[in-house]
Amino acid sequence: MLGRLLQRMLGLDVPAVDVEEADGLRREERALFLDVREAAERRAGTIPGSRHVPLGRLLAAPDPGALAGLPKEGRVVVFCATGARSAVAVRALRRSGHAGAVNLRGGLAAWTRAGKPLARG
Repeated sequence: MLGRLLQRMLGLDVPAVDVEEADGLRREERALFLDVREAAERRAGTIPGSRHVPLGRLLAAPDPGALAGLPKEGRVVVFCATGARSAVAVRALRRSGHAGAVNLRGGLAAWTRAGKPLARG
């Protein structure tokens, strides 16, 4: 039981992609990217071309994916600063029928450490 709880807290219970796979999806335009951080965090930098819906707003919506303008089909890479909030968002999106939602493992921190491009939010 503790193992499952810890996995859930760390976001290890949701499908995820690493930075290299996510960047490949971005470059090939095969996924939408969703930033669930707060506006002030986003202003410091974000993944180019990503959409923005803060986690609290996403969770309050009856259909989180519709709020974010996400199609039911296709891959959606969700990210936050470290991957914890985005794991919560992935769970909500998948429950609402967005089976292609995945977490960016390590979040924007891992993206930045890998030297991937950033855009002003």
